[in-house]
Amino acid sequence: MAVSTLSATIFRDARERIAGRVHLTPVLSASRLGTSRGIDLLLKAENLQKTGSFKVRGVLNKLEQTRDDARRRGVVTVSAGNHAQALAWGCRAIDAPCVVVMPKTAARSKVEASRGYGAEVVLAPTALEAFEEAEALARERNLLFVHPFDDEEIIVGHGTLGLELSEQAPDASVVVVPIGGGGLIAGVAAALKAVAPRVRIYGVEPEGAAAMRRSLDEGRPATLERMNTIADGLAAPMVGELTYAFVRRYVDDVVIVSDAEIATAVRSILSSAKLLAEPAGAASVAALMAGRIPVRPGESVIAVVSGGNTDAERLKELL
Repeated sequence: MAVSTLSATIFRDARERIAGRVHLTPVLSASRLGTSRGIDLLLKAENLQKTGSFKVRGVLNKLEQTRDDARRRGVVTVSAGNHAQALAWGCRAIDAPCVVVMPKTAARSKVEASRGYGAEVVLAPTALEAFEEAEALARERNLLFVHPFDDEEIIVGHGTLGLELSEQAPDASVVVVPIGGGGLIAGVAAALKAVAPRVRIYGVEPEGAAAMRRSLDEGRPATLERMNTIADGLAAPMVGELTYAFVRRYVDDVVIVSDAEIATAVRSILSSAKLLAEPAGAASVAALMAGRIPVRPGESVIAVVSGGNTDAERLKELL
């Protein structure tokens, strides 16, 4: 994929490809949250998406372009939870075998949800070892390895969210997106810059898993030896070649927030906007509330709430 030559047509084609199987999630006003920053704050509620996160967008776009023989053999992926659930859900719809390798630290609710959608779940000691195990299973069982973020069809599928933003909130001048491996912000940023080039786009990472910020600082995709954050959905151990290139090309800046700031944002979104966001999904609001995103008074700003899959025990701790 030539990062510099993407057109809006690519993302519109993806939207047609997945039409009718994903929700057009709402963009909701969050005026109480925006007041502290003097902005008109809007929330893109992807926590209300199928399987509870944006991940189904990329998965469906990928599966629709996967050959029938590969579908019959089955697919394998690695995920802390949201991509695993989305791929299992998508494979169930086309009767394709699905294996997901998850780190043993993955939330039990996400593990059980993945099994509930029909996936075979394999647990690995760490996130890095989960990638190694998934790639080994792909070779041993002749499965198609579906990368959770560094895949052009996954990225383009996620870009459909960017098209929706441009239509649902055409006056917005700033969009804030959480970053794990970077697949979501890569697609959203590329799609938005294709149709609304003046929109400023900022990514947000937790300080305990800031692989993209480190990559930008070092000038190459980085791998983290360890991650430590409550935002398990953002705890990717590395940045991909594609996602790094997309962020360098289309994203205005990447900022970092603390776990304490993320927890505050989870509580604020729930109390003020009546939305349940998982820590990863609340990172965008956390960055705005902490003053990390440069905004002008009165600007229309969209924070992408990327997911809402948090279990009861974690929610109790956050509240």
